Amino acid sequence: MVSRDFYWHRQYEFVRKYIRACEVCQRVKPSPSSRAPLQPLPIPAECWQSVSKEFVFGFPKDAHKNTGILVFVDRFSKIVYLVAVPDSITDQGCVRVFIDTIFRLHVLPRELVSDRDPRFTAEFWQSVFRALGTRLKMSTSDHPETDGQTERINRVLEEKLRGYVPPLAYELE
Repeated sequence: MVSRDFYWHRQYEFVRKYIRACEVCQRVKPSPSSRAPLQPLPIPAECWQSVSKEFVFGFPKDAHKNTGILVFVDRFSKIVYLVAVPDSITDQGCVRVFIDTIFRLHVLPRELVSDRDPRFTAEFWQSVFRALGTRLKMSTSDHPETDGQTERINRVLEEKLRGYVPPLAYELE
């Protein structure tokens, strides 16, 4: 505010010293938090060892009343499976789609990477994979970059679908 109306020699230095000496400024200033460095996911050694999954919702209803897509990506080969799902899909429904789409056609992956969608964190889903010996890897809340590969697939999917769906017909989550 001061620099908009006034200027003097070494003004920046003066303001910086003033703020450093201001008790109120120091009290309300957020303390620097030490965050752990980001840890990249290890690269799988072969196909279908590690699969990432995520939902994209907000599409207009299709003939089967589906408004979302469940995205599966093999983290090694980058093969993508897209499955239309209703927004009311449950954790059991997710497991059924996974078994019908991935497990039936490939092998059971050693790990599944996903966000913290309640349909993926539900006890039923976890107990199924505990019994099968697969490890669930959840990304940190509000950090979609943990699974950047699937996020990139979602962006490409949205870009392509925008060409087929009338403008403003949907708002993707």
